[in-house]
Amino acid sequence: MGFRYTARSVGRGRVVTGFVRNLPDGRVEVVVEGEADEAGAFLAEVEEAMAGYISRVESREDAATGEFSAFSIRF
Repeated sequence: MGFRYTARSVGRGRVVTGFVRNLPDGRVEVVVEGEADEAGAFLAEVEEAMAGYISRVESREDAATGEFSAFSIRF
């Protein structure tokens, strides 16, 4: 299973919303909203599942927008 589909699967198993998408330069962007412990667990689970494919992680925290109703893949 690819990165986006793995992230979506993990997201659907957690109380989080947001999206995952490929960027034109080959990176993957993940936006996740939820309680801090759920969002952290989501990110840790994705990182563990996809460890062989992740070469670098950049993260930042912003205020939640509340615009998402589920966790999905954006194309």
